[in-house]
Amino acid sequence: QVQLMESGGGSVQSGGSLRLSCAVTGYTSTSRFLAWFRQAPGKEREGIASIDSDDTTTYADSVKGRFTISQDTARRTLSLQMNSLKSDDTGMYYCAADGIPRGWGIPPIEYEYNYYGQGTQVSVSS
Repeated sequence: QVQLMESGGGSVQSGGSLRLSCAVTGYTSTSRFLAWFRQAPGKEREGIASIDSDDTTTYADSVKGRFTISQDTARRTLSLQMNSLKSDDTGMYYCAADGIPRGWGIPPIEYEYNYYGQGTQVSVSS
């Protein structure tokens, strides 16, 4: 049984940093993507960062240059280092596993992911 559990969320002032972690258990694929999603208040959940088994990463424009996704070699821990946080980064953050493409030319952050964690809240105050 695949389980994902996020940690590391909290409240921070604008310009600050947070590091999210996701413990991944029961997941054995080495060919599919892992990712971080977030859902801002009143908005749909969106993919913001993804990583494949070769550590190739993809980022949404809104976080590029500020956030860094990483994983350990066994794909048991997925991390998201978030720097220069803004109030727009406020939301629930979810890790996801088993991303598969929905069609040709779609970036991995828009893949269909079969597993999600319960989420961890990030609040950024200005």
